[in-house]
Order: sequence, then structure tokens, then C-alpha cells
Amino acid sequence: MPFITASDGTQIYYTEQGTGQPVLLSHGWPLSSDAWQVELKLLADAGYRAIAHDRRGHGRSSHTYVGNDMDTYARDLSDLVETLDLKDLVVIGHSTGGGEVVRYAAQHGKGRVSKVVTVGAVPPIMVKSGSNPEGTPIEAFDGIRAGVLKDRSQFYQDLSAAFFGANREGSNVSKGARDDFWRQGMLVGLAAAYDCVQAFSETDFTEDLKSLDVPIFIAQGDDDQIVPIVAAALKSIDLVKHGTLKVYPGAPHGIYGDYQAELDADILAFIAK
Repeated sequence: MPFITASDGTQIYYTEQGTGQPVLLSHGWPLSSDAWQVELKLLADAGYRAIAHDRRGHGRSSHTYVGNDMDTYARDLSDLVETLDLKDLVVIGHSTGGGEVVRYAAQHGKGRVSKVVTVGAVPPIMVKSGSNPEGTPIEAFDGIRAGVLKDRSQFYQDLSAAFFGANREGSNVSKGARDDFWRQGMLVGLAAAYDCVQAFSETDFTEDLKSLDVPIFIAQGDDDQIVPIVAAALKSIDLVKHGTLKVYPGAPHGIYGDYQAELDADILAFIAK
């Protein structure tokens, strides 16, 4: 299996398919590069070099006790890009991965990144505060941490319902998709899973978004129960210089089904512009 060694010695797993302009995909919490299997094939079939990595602490990468924070995630991404010498790079991030690629592009990617795509992403900042009244109360994130510590296996099974909108009338998400969410979640080291909650909920990406000087496609479902759209995409679009926003009516947080098919077509169209 291919790995690169990050600056602090952490082993970062990655997978790639195809040749051509590079497209790098960053997954959400508590998943891995496996979440992008469909997109890896679609991008490769369309003539791109599609690459996805497992964030430190997740999947097949080193299960680190330290460095489970957004600055380190972005630096790991930079180490991967530098090692593979990727240029004219498109970065795509879902959920936590959306924050990771925004920070990477803003702070490390100048001269390498040509476009950014975020999907149900955590920027500008998730947690509720006086300056962010639309955010999610800290108690919700405390509950996630408690659930991960108490019984992470059952917690991931339960979380998959809201993640894919399985708790909504008319949902057709399969048991297999929910089981795969659980499977990927169980591959995350406990320390990384716990610490990443603070990373995705309390990191402020406002200045990163403002500093981006490349086109960014901001996509999100308006029935996202994990990252509320009012505190995410609808705010992010007002902070970027060259942004395109698309809201998917009724779509959940998880990328699945008709939403996945429409989103993937939109991503391919955006990259090809």
C-alpha cells in the first residue's frame, strides 16, 4: 500500500487512480479515503489523476495520539502534495475534509492549487457563539465526544441515520451504506476520533476563505443534519472572492444516491471549466 511520511514521521496512506490533471479528495469524520471510491473511479474515467488519503488517525494512516488538529491536517496534506509534486491541483473536501482543503489551499497551496470544491463542509466555523449565533451549541459536540468514549460502535451506528437522512420520511439509503459508515468509523483511533471533534467544530476558517484567490465551488444539501447549512455554505459563499454556491434541495450530509449522482456531475463540470 502507498504511504508518504509526513514532516513529523507520521505515515499517511493514500490511493490513486488514473492519469492527467490531479484531483485530491479529503474525507469527512469519522471516515477514510474509502468514502471516495465512486468519485475516484469517475474522475479517473474522465481523464484525471484521482487521489484520496486517510487523514492521520483514520483508516490505514498512523493512529497518532498527537497532531489531531486542523493545522496539522493541512500540513499533512501539504506533505502529500509536495511528495507527489502535484501541480494545477483541484482539491475536494467533504465535511471535515472541506475545512482541511480550505486551510491547505489558503496556507500551503499557492502556486499548486487551481480550484477548490467543498461539500457539506465545516467552514467558516461550526460552534455557536455570540458572533456565530447560527452555529451548533458546544453541548452537541460534547455529546459526540461522550458518545465516542462510551460506546463508539453503537454511536457510529446511530449517527449514520442523521448522516444519510435515514430518519427522514421517504429515505432510501441502504443498510449497506450505513454499515459502511460504521465500518470506516471503527477504523479511527479513539484519540483521533475524540480530538477531531474539536478540530472540525471549533476551528475558524474565516480568514482562510477570505484569502482564497482561486475558484471555489461550495455545495451543500439543505437538509444537512450534521453541518447546518445556515452556518456553513450560506456563510462561506459571502466570504470568498470567486465562489459558486449550489444548494441541493432535501439532500442530507452524506453523499449518496441521487444527490451523489447530481453532485458528481456538477463537480466534473466545475473542474472542466
